[in-house]
Amino acid sequence: MRSLLAVGILCLTAAVHADDRELSAFAWLAGVWHAADGAASTEERWMSPTSNLILGASRTVKDGRTVGFEFMRLEKRGPDIYYIPQPNGRPPVDFKMTSAENGSFVFENREGVDRVHRIEYRREGDDGLYARIEGVQNGKPFLLEYRYRRQ
Repeated sequence: MRSLLAVGILCLTAAVHADDRELSAFAWLAGVWHAADGAASTEERWMSPTSNLILGASRTVKDGRTVGFEFMRLEKRGPDIYYIPQPNGRPPVDFKMTSAENGSFVFENREGVDRVHRIEYRREGDDGLYARIEGVQNGKPFLLEYRYRRQ
């Protein structure tokens, strides 16, 4: 009986860990998210996941004008998940998921000197989303934080 229970617990633990590495773990992200910062507001829109891809887009508006935009995707490649942003139409950059626990997902790419190195998305309840972007620009570290609410 103990060995059956131990096998059952191991199977359950493995299944939970495997689910963290599936795009279905991001199903909660689908929809429209809004963040305001003074005169600027940012909106992110994410589609529902398929087994291999989630597509998203964002725009930042200030004084009625779009001042920034980004195409994004979450992509499943074998056992790994990548976050791939294209800010303002630039070429895509791959950030590999390095951590997934308790509704927080961390993606990293340490190549290059002046650039974004770490992106974190964290679920905050049913209608909150926290995004954190860290990197280096002109030799100095920078940090951007966004707090979104579901629309």
